[in-house]
Amino acid sequence: CHGLPIEHKIEVLHGKNLPADKVRELCRAFAAEQVEIQKKGFIRLGVLGDWDNPYLTMDFANEAGEIRALAEIVKQGWVFKGLKPVNWCFDCGSALAEAEVEYLDKQSPAVDVGFICAEPEKLAAAFKVAVSPAPTIFAVIWTTTPWTIPANQAFNVHPELEYALVETSRGVLLLASELVESCLTRYHLTGNVLATTKGAALTGIRFRHPLYDRSGPVIPADYVGVDAGTGIVHAAPAYGVEDFVSCMSHRFAFDDILNPVQGNGVYAADLPFFGGLHIWKANPKIVEKLNEVGALFSHAPVTHSYMHCWRHRTPIIYRAAPQWFVGMDVRPKGASLREIALKGIDETAFYPSWGQARLRAMIAGRPDWCISRQRNWGV
Repeated sequence: CHGLPIEHKIEVLHGKNLPADKVRELCRAFAAEQVEIQKKGFIRLGVLGDWDNPYLTMDFANEAGEIRALAEIVKQGWVFKGLKPVNWCFDCGSALAEAEVEYLDKQSPAVDVGFICAEPEKLAAAFKVAVSPAPTIFAVIWTTTPWTIPANQAFNVHPELEYALVETSRGVLLLASELVESCLTRYHLTGNVLATTKGAALTGIRFRHPLYDRSGPVIPADYVGVDAGTGIVHAAPAYGVEDFVSCMSHRFAFDDILNPVQGNGVYAADLPFFGGLHIWKANPKIVEKLNEVGALFSHAPVTHSYMHCWRHRTPIIYRAAPQWFVGMDVRPKGASLREIALKGIDETAFYPSWGQARLRAMIAGRPDWCISRQRNWGV
């Protein structure tokens, strides 16, 4: 009976920005009306059920039961407030569940961006070469989301991949060895490889941001591939799950994470160069600024499958926002919630029996459970 689809329908019928109590009143009435329509249809189809006493999530007794269950979960120490990238829709103004995300084609600006090495001596040591007098050395990244560049804080490389230092007319480029040829073609450059090393040797070496006075470290990450790009992934931990995980593993604190994009998709006013701009409108301006400072190596449109809100059909992003979570594997007082839930499922008889395997698989594989939504019609 609850959820964003019903609240969205009320917004369509009655408009946005209604008082919260009015939204709930209208949602409850709409849900009750739908229950009666669907009940009649089921009865006509011959579906058997306790039609005079149906299970409705919006029955006050069931809502109270959920609150009691939540109180028990809190008491066990399983609820925590954390920062984690979640699917975020600017039109909904809310985090979305995975089931509320669909993939549609979208055209994005694909850019290759160079970040100058802040520690050329360490880089030279990693490659066992001399770089004195040191030329300009760029770690080049490829991304289809230039709007994330202002929030860059690190660089991911695969620890087992081979990386090359490539001498070109624009300086020395750090690239995955397998991608050197395709990258140079894309940049309209020629070059020769000076030395190679494994990605693990680059750990901790810092590269400077092209637009702001800060630098970020290289962090090894197994998810990095060579199917596209440069073999180096720029990490904006507020806007990517893998980025977030890799940075947190490198002892980043929540307070360290830069999160300039607000819930409506607009950069915070104090962000230099782009403050107050919506991220989609900022994309071309960021590309222009990168070109202005000499950090842009390539720029071309690309059409790719991209996350969209299934209600609004508009592009969404990953966005780190403070949320409340139920930790499935925290164990402040013994067994974790996941272990207790799985034990309960195993001890319960299911009819039909396949329901047990389905629920067990769902609980066994689910991540920490985000229980905060920026909406009015929920539990």
